[in-house]
Amino acid sequence: MRRGSGKVMVNEAQNANAAAVQAVQEVRPAEGSSLFPTYARYPIALVKGEGSWLWDDQGKKYLDFMCGLAVTNLGHAPKSVKAKLQEQLDQLWHVSNLFHIPNQEKLAGLLTSNSCADAVFLCNSGAEANEAAIKLARRYNSKVLCNVKYEVITFERSFHGRTLATLTATGQEKVKEGFHPLPQGFVSVPLGDLDALKDAITEHTGAIMLELIQAEGGVYPVDVEFVKAVRELCDERGILLIFDEIQTGMGRTGKLFAYEHYGVEPDIFTLAKGLGSGFPIGAMLAKAKLREAFSAGSHGSTFGGGPLATAAAIATVETMLEEHVAEQAAATGAYMIERLRTELAGNSFVIEVRGQGMIIAIECAEPVAKLVEEGQRQGLLFVTAGPNVIRLLPNLLLTREEADQGITILSSILTSTNAAAAVQP
Repeated sequence: MRRGSGKVMVNEAQNANAAAVQAVQEVRPAEGSSLFPTYARYPIALVKGEGSWLWDDQGKKYLDFMCGLAVTNLGHAPKSVKAKLQEQLDQLWHVSNLFHIPNQEKLAGLLTSNSCADAVFLCNSGAEANEAAIKLARRYNSKVLCNVKYEVITFERSFHGRTLATLTATGQEKVKEGFHPLPQGFVSVPLGDLDALKDAITEHTGAIMLELIQAEGGVYPVDVEFVKAVRELCDERGILLIFDEIQTGMGRTGKLFAYEHYGVEPDIFTLAKGLGSGFPIGAMLAKAKLREAFSAGSHGSTFGGGPLATAAAIATVETMLEEHVAEQAAATGAYMIERLRTELAGNSFVIEVRGQGMIIAIECAEPVAKLVEEGQRQGLLFVTAGPNVIRLLPNLLLTREEADQGITILSSILTSTNAAAAVQP
């Protein structure tokens, strides 16, 4: 390296960060906003990310235990994905799905060769992937089996998306408010209640849709025996089994796909969030027997599986496989759960620490919204999973040093909260 080149690189990085800060400040409105107020936003504008870290437009640095809600599984701006995207940017950005797209075939091959699936439909988001799963289940029953099995059974506390069909499938009433009348053909039962599930099955039941960890609903891992019983029930009654792996897929639980923990294979499963390292992409995967149900013209997406999105996803999957990322997530996640349990033992404000891999919950005795804000003040970003649950979603390549930093901040916040609660009259 020539003398002075390091200084030049530092100056370039500083200039780039300053430009990003200025760009955000220029578009931030002085009064009001032109956006619909669909998000209760924190008063932070993030402008730069690298690995496990984010910076806001004031230059403050944060340790990220949110990952854009389980999206940046390889950390922010992973080099392998960035290189693949830059290469694709120089070649082709978009082409209609009326033509063959080589990246689609490569990505589909990577996904099917590393899963129980045989066919893939590519889309743009988790809601779209779940919508495709519901449509495939209905069309398979209608067009291939020639029956009237259109109902989908889901579970209370589940979350499957924001489209009309997927919010109806969601087992939480709060997401349905104001959107009635809702589509017919969806029933929710308590998670883990096999008798209630059996009672809900009718001659019209075509599929059962299940999250293996109810992430948005409080980070509740589903019991292994219950999942096996559901699989057996589906086989007995001729019902399709759908696993929603939007948040649990792509290494998050310590396996590439969460169903691998259960010794059970679904007929259909869905992916999104971590699939593209932040580039929007979703996927619906299914067994070979369902392929003919999605014949030409039966379903589609203008942007689904485009060259840029699939380039990002290919690089993400290849990196996960080559660097054994899921295995790292399993080890780091186990370390974090054990250390959190040790650090918080005896804290009366903390009810339970639970999770699997790098999806971890700290259930508390009271609402935790103020604790999220305190974490932000102390430079740690995390999110909730219901009023009383802290949800931790670090990237899967988080170092032990970074894990310790985050746990130290969390322990301090929760210890202070416990002490404050103890002196309240």
